[in-house]
Amino acid sequence: MQHPHETKDTGHVDFVGAGPGDPELLTLKALSAFDQADVVLHDRLISDEVLALAGQSAVLVDVGKAGFRPSWKQEDIDQLLVEHALRGKRIVRLKSGDPTVFGRLDEEIEAVEAAGISWRIVPGITAASAAVAGIGQSLTRRGRNSSIRFLTGHDMRGFADHDWAALARIGSVAAIYMGKKSARFIQGRLIMHGADRATPVTLVENASRPDQRILSTTLDQLPTDLAAAEMDGPALTFYGLAPRDAAQAVTEFNKELA
Repeated sequence: MQHPHETKDTGHVDFVGAGPGDPELLTLKALSAFDQADVVLHDRLISDEVLALAGQSAVLVDVGKAGFRPSWKQEDIDQLLVEHALRGKRIVRLKSGDPTVFGRLDEEIEAVEAAGISWRIVPGITAASAAVAGIGQSLTRRGRNSSIRFLTGHDMRGFADHDWAALARIGSVAAIYMGKKSARFIQGRLIMHGADRATPVTLVENASRPDQRILSTTLDQLPTDLAAAEMDGPALTFYGLAPRDAAQAVTEFNKELA
């Protein structure tokens, strides 16, 4: 079926959230977009199990970015989207988690809009939702926190700065994306602004995947314990949350079965 505003000569771009990695967490709308795709431009963190669900005729192109390492430039990804769409291709731009959360979505939308190409956003489960499920907690709780901050550990200029004074208050909860390399920086800023060194910090590596790992620590021990854990997969950091004992036990049980 032809998409609204799509001509015979111009393709279409679906910005699709791939979720945290478990293929069973993909939405039906995401699977439908996969079925119709001619080209899938995907992030580095997309799991093989998710990519295997793309249509057999779809061309898969890895346009992954890596923090603090050489990777695709954003303008090159934008150009690739436009080039394929102008050839009449239906494209899935597959982003890890949800495309609206730290996904550089606006830059890519602006590029395809400027070229007169139609587009659609297909939401996905963001890493924070999958990771907090993995530790048996909720992102908000009455009497503890009525809000939560989604933060990035680094941006285009390096380590990202935030309202550290607000975060340091008792009861604050934050989900920190791309926070492994900036762990010592984050620790220092929070302690400088009066945060309790005993504040729980939890890292969830490979959330929702068979090789998920949970590191439970404190703000005081964060850099030391993180270095000892040698986490090399994508990880979500929760400031102010500790895993429930039952959830930790389930994770260990699943690991033994794998």
